[in-house]
Amino acid sequence: MDSPTDANARQRRGLLIVLSSPSGAGKSTISRRLLQDSADLSMSISATTRQMRPGEAEGRDYHFVDDATFERMVEEEDFAEWAYVFDHRYGSPKEPIKEALKAGRDILFDIDWQGTQQLKSAFGSDLVSIFILPPSMEELERRLRARQTDSEDIIQSRMRRAAGEIGHWDAYDYVLINDDLESCIRDVKAIVAAERLRPRRHPYLSDFTRKLVERPND
Repeated sequence: MDSPTDANARQRRGLLIVLSSPSGAGKSTISRRLLQDSADLSMSISATTRQMRPGEAEGRDYHFVDDATFERMVEEEDFAEWAYVFDHRYGSPKEPIKEALKAGRDILFDIDWQGTQQLKSAFGSDLVSIFILPPSMEELERRLRARQTDSEDIIQSRMRRAAGEIGHWDAYDYVLINDDLESCIRDVKAIVAAERLRPRRHPYLSDFTRKLVERPND
């Protein structure tokens, strides 16, 4: 039998990390840095009904499925969460999430507040949610325009959507204002580090502490 001090016996449970923000608030940049700096973290791979874009690959960026397949997965309750986003459907399959949690691997999710609530309902305390706010709506619009990738109609649509998303800030465990990118990244890393240390993510502690206080029979 493995000793509770054995490294293999002290594997923690995985962590689900949701990082949400309005488009342009810095979520994608922060996510890239987290993934780059943490070998124990991977991005959730969602299923989607939208078409594959140039440079994307099946199974790396998304699982690309048709509407009929997605609908079947919904009916069979294969998703932990799913939603419509800009006329397409996106969903997070349950089984890879369960396997990652059991194996002690952490998964990062890029989903909105509705998806976050669904995921929390499915996985409870395995989830930690972080919402990133822009320093102002004016700065958010400036960042969107600086990308030079969206039409005026899309920019205005993103700004309207941002107002609605920000209204749900209090549904998250942590809320950060991204007025300094490096500082915000440090704060997100600190949150993740602290959440990884919570006792409930270390199931071996029950046996470990019991053995610590056990006394041999007189």
